[in-house]
Amino acid sequence: MRIVCIGGGPAGLYFALLMKRQHPAHHVTVVERNRAYDTFGWGIVFSDATMESMRRWDPETAATIEDSFNHWDDIELVFKGRKLRTTGHGFVGIGRKRMLNILQDRCLELGIELVFECDVESDTEFPDADLIIAADGVNSRIRNRYVDVFKPDMLVRPNRYIWLGTNKRFDAFTFDFRRTEHGWFQAHIYRFDDNTSTFIVETTEEVFQAHGLDKMDQDQSIAFCEELFAETRDGHSLMTNARHMRGSAWLNFNRLVCEKWSHFNGRSHVVLMGDSAHTAHFAIGSGTKLAIDDAIELTRQFDLIGHEARHIPAVLDAYEDVRRVDVARIQNAARNAMEWFEVVGTRYADQLEPEQFMYSMLTRSQRISHENLRLRDKDWLEGYERWFAARAGVSVSESEPVPPPMFTPYAVRGLTLSNRIVMSPMAMYSSRDGIPDAFHLVHLGARAMGGAALIFPEMTCVSPDARITPGCLGLWNDEQADGFRRIVDFVHERTPAKIGIQLGHAGRKGATRVAWEGIDQPLDEGAWPLISASPIPYLKHSDMPREMTRADMDRVVADFVSATKRAAEVGFDILELHAAHGYLLSSFLSPLTNRREDEYGGDHAARARFPLEVFCAVRSAWPQDRPISVRLSTHDWFDGGNTPDDAAIFARMFKEAGADLIDCSSGQVVKEERPVYGRLFQTPFSDKIRNEVDIPTIAVGAISEADHANSVIAAGRADLCAVARPHLADPSFVMHEAAKIGFEGLAWPKQYQSARYQYEANLARAAADAAGKAR
Repeated sequence: MRIVCIGGGPAGLYFALLMKRQHPAHHVTVVERNRAYDTFGWGIVFSDATMESMRRWDPETAATIEDSFNHWDDIELVFKGRKLRTTGHGFVGIGRKRMLNILQDRCLELGIELVFECDVESDTEFPDADLIIAADGVNSRIRNRYVDVFKPDMLVRPNRYIWLGTNKRFDAFTFDFRRTEHGWFQAHIYRFDDNTSTFIVETTEEVFQAHGLDKMDQDQSIAFCEELFAETRDGHSLMTNARHMRGSAWLNFNRLVCEKWSHFNGRSHVVLMGDSAHTAHFAIGSGTKLAIDDAIELTRQFDLIGHEARHIPAVLDAYEDVRRVDVARIQNAARNAMEWFEVVGTRYADQLEPEQFMYSMLTRSQRISHENLRLRDKDWLEGYERWFAARAGVSVSESEPVPPPMFTPYAVRGLTLSNRIVMSPMAMYSSRDGIPDAFHLVHLGARAMGGAALIFPEMTCVSPDARITPGCLGLWNDEQADGFRRIVDFVHERTPAKIGIQLGHAGRKGATRVAWEGIDQPLDEGAWPLISASPIPYLKHSDMPREMTRADMDRVVADFVSATKRAAEVGFDILELHAAHGYLLSSFLSPLTNRREDEYGGDHAARARFPLEVFCAVRSAWPQDRPISVRLSTHDWFDGGNTPDDAAIFARMFKEAGADLIDCSSGQVVKEERPVYGRLFQTPFSDKIRNEVDIPTIAVGAISEADHANSVIAAGRADLCAVARPHLADPSFVMHEAAKIGFEGLAWPKQYQSARYQYEANLARAAADAAGKAR
């Protein structure tokens, strides 16, 4: 094939040399607009895993890079007058210029044509090419020529950063955080050769403007950074190699996603690669990794399918299918890390102590979990667990094992939980006339014996017309209260768990069939009148709700108060007010479902007026020594709906009204929602509310194992973790997770001790077998 790579960065050069190495008959040309051996930027960084891939695909290039790179395992945090260090992280740093020189030399060695000082305007300049690699960077002219095909989505991020260098030899990847009178700055620092380190300084737009950096030239900006980070520089100057740029050289990061990566221009196949196709923030050092992995995967597909031009369409389809998944994973991790640095000054730096701040920073991408940290640096993590346990009131001697974060106690008002795991309310739709029966006793009793510190029945409705389905639980009469009392007494007398009640009103989502007969579908018969903030049906064919009147509001408030008093008398330990998921109170909070023009619709205060009225009435009726949580939909996942910023406003209102915790769920407000699912996908909303509003939170959503819960709790992203469906699959979920991570401090029911010994022995045997197979 005739292959032309437009752009002489890592993507274009590495793909060129791999293809020539694999199939020498190819005629490969790399075209670069700059001079030979001329490049901008400082060091680049990638992981040990990327280096291992390069060894497999071209040992010669990998060996030369290894002779030149700087490898380190340590990360050091400089924060609030402290220096904290952990090891085992495995990075490779190399000068960008040196990296490109190595790739250029290897290309020449393999017989690849390198053309420099050639500024390519269009792919049509190479009509004889079978394949054109558009590796011409984030501002790709080739991509921009076919905008309607590639459909790029470029998002300019808010933080400002300046890319500098220094001759100080740092021996760890160093993060230095400095507070000024206007806010926080952070430096990302790593050594990439024997004499030079990259020194990136970052801050928010607001702090950037407040210091007048927008009016400074490069020399003035460098002088500002030198003064700010004087302690860390240790007398070494900061340097720039961006004199070609006008102004201060402070940049914004551009996040790029393309809907399609390849195109046939009528003569040649054009494919995007590296930064022209996607970008990933430097917070996890993944831009070069993505470029190298792109080159490897496209080469691999040619090896699998065939190196002839007729195979190009199939190769490009396969390449995009494979790479899109991995790139999305890396970009998601990079986005998490990037967003952490964007909010560090408002969310973490002032709130967290250095130990927890470091844990939060290390796990910012959500790719590194609690147990992954244990593999990297067991001593550091065990020291952190000991620190965390002490903050939770657990006194552990140096010779005793330390409980993991999820197994530390938690106290709020007069309630103390033995650990941090909550069984979420989950609709069972199995009651008659709202009365809990033997099913609910067995269902909830089994989970209370299974290790969770706090369990909830499903949302309990405050009146007959507050039900979602005819099978919902209720608490509007004494017979229902007696049914609940039997369950509460069992939990208190026979288990160490506590039990809460979640009170709610279905609103416009009421009078529907039970889930297994058609979720959200209206009843064919026996329906009841619906009320909501506004007369908007949930589904187009749902029953139309009536807009609530003041008289309706008075009745609903009275229903909540009556149910609250019954719940207190029954003996529930905590009450949760359900103001999420599009139910009645949620329908007031969301602008998607509240179109009112009176004092209960409009801005945040007006939309929250009635939900807060209900909350205050419930708080007054609920014993003062028992806590109340509020469940919120912290994201509506639909244009025009509430966002996490709106949720934080509402959370602050409920906090000021007396709420003790915010249970951070999301969605289910409108059927047209477009949620973005994934592991711990709602945890960032809990993180935001906990650390910006300063109220304890419950994280919920795709938390399915101990490693998840420990990561969330240890980082301060939530105080409790609510686990739902895993508890349906396994009533002893918490006991089993404790055994899987080797924690022996969680008691099993005495009747089940023989099963515990067998379960733990089976886990040990399976681990030994796996280790043997690995060897």
